Amino acid sequence: MNNQIVDIFDTDRKYTVIYADPAWQFKNKRTGGKHKSGAAQKYTVTSVKDMMRLPVEQLAADDCLLVMWWVGSMPQEAIDLCEFWGFKLVNMNGFVWDKETKTGLDHFGMGHSTRPSTESALIAYKGKISNLVINHSVRSKIRAKTGRHSEKPHEFREAIVKLVGDVPKIELFSRQVTDGWDCWGNEVLKDKEAA
Repeated sequence: MNNQIVDIFDTDRKYTVIYADPAWQFKNKRTGGKHKSGAAQKYTVTSVKDMMRLPVEQLAADDCLLVMWWVGSMPQEAIDLCEFWGFKLVNMNGFVWDKETKTGLDHFGMGHSTRPSTESALIAYKGKISNLVINHSVRSKIRAKTGRHSEKPHEFREAIVKLVGDVPKIELFSRQVTDGWDCWGNEVLKDKEAA
């Protein structure tokens, strides 16, 4: 399957996997004291209301798996979004990224209570999950190094392919073009325009 940047508002393509890393809009713009560390300081963020307007349900094949990253302070919003898109939740912690710094230490994240060193992606489905999962040995937790702000490790894309096979798949809110995946997102569009 040829991968490409897709205009999700103008396509008839259907996907068996939708992998999303939404640009969650937080109430606070700055989370690090005097530092400009909030997501809005790094990239364009999107409200849940605006994310609900995305045509995700139309992208989904009859049997489709959604793997969506969510933030610990917004679990209900994540559930509401996946259900609005037409998916049934299977696991809030379907994948857990055990974040490691470039020097091999545990990541020391920002937070209003504890300092998180993990991120989670929920797994939800449309249709029959028994038609989707082909490998029941895929582990949920993956320890991997951090990269650019909010960038997710490639190991999760590999785990998704191991879980469901080499099926039609798209990454939403993508930051890069990845072999074997269609993609959509502001950052890949900027890269395409710059090329």
